[in-house]
Amino acid sequence: MRASKVADRIGVVVHGPEVVDSGSAERALGLLERMGPVTAVLGGTMGRVAVIDAALEDRIDISRREMPSRSVRRLDPSVEMVILLNFAKTRETGLAFGAMVAARAEPKKPLLLADYGGGFVSALAGDAGRQDEWIARLLGLELVAAPRLSPRTESSGGIVRRKILGAIPGENISINGTVVARAREVAVEITAVDGRITQIDGAQVKAHGLEKLPFVDLESAILRTGEIRRTENLPRTIRTQGRDAALIDHAAEETFENAKGARLAVTVGDDTTAVAGEILARLGTPLIGIVDGDPDHLCSRTATPEGSVVIEVRPGTDDVVGGRVREEIFCGRDRISMDGLSIEDVVEMIKKIAGDDFRAEGRF
Repeated sequence: MRASKVADRIGVVVHGPEVVDSGSAERALGLLERMGPVTAVLGGTMGRVAVIDAALEDRIDISRREMPSRSVRRLDPSVEMVILLNFAKTRETGLAFGAMVAARAEPKKPLLLADYGGGFVSALAGDAGRQDEWIARLLGLELVAAPRLSPRTESSGGIVRRKILGAIPGENISINGTVVARAREVAVEITAVDGRITQIDGAQVKAHGLEKLPFVDLESAILRTGEIRRTENLPRTIRTQGRDAALIDHAAEETFENAKGARLAVTVGDDTTAVAGEILARLGTPLIGIVDGDPDHLCSRTATPEGSVVIEVRPGTDDVVGGRVREEIFCGRDRISMDGLSIEDVVEMIKKIAGDDFRAEGRF
């Protein structure tokens, strides 16, 4: 079989920072490009940081924030096959992830999973013929059959249940970037009734985390176990600062979108500040972080943008102070103009708003 017949046009969905940080994504793209044109996009959020660090933004499209299944659906009409590049903790979790993406994407073309964490290639959907064998040999991975898995999401009458497989006891369980529990078992099941989380089996619930999620679309939510980035690389900045101030309030994974064109970002919460700092360091945008010293360590490594300030407040009051900042500085919005304001001006305004809750100030 000639390579040109394997795929005249290949769509690649790169998922997660690990497959990029390990160098696997770059190697895979180089090999696949020998077969013909390749269109590569990022599926997921924090992978964008890894793509920037690896200087691959010209080869992997990071312009959209979308789930891997949506990336597959978007590529499917214009390519001969789609290959999902991943780096799972184990082969079991990699296969489960691939099955979930295939079920949501419902591709019309062959969909293959190349998982460097599990060391395998598997045909997830479509008639791949012997293309899966060809791709496995090309990438130096083992070919394995996709197992029949029971659905990980069940929905009926306003009740939604989602299962997480492959959790390590002690790891954080987060929903859309907010830590809601700590795993006790390998399998964790989350139940929501009419958009409100009512039960988490196999984990110790963090009530304060659930309070931050008054409503969640559990079917489409981003569920994660452990840290947002298990691997690392040297931070690299690609953009310049803008003119506005952006408020990042418990939506750290949306920082790329929310901070676009901003001169400054104000972040609320310890973990939000840590995660947003990782992203903002790549954008060259300083932050003012409002923290209370109670992180869940969703991101243990933090690249803090130069010129940043951290304002520590009394324990348990970062959300309260953040709410006041939203109303009094941002006028209830997520963005304001910085015309006539310096970063120091905003720092002093926040300290004044914090009042007796203010504890300390740190600069970077």
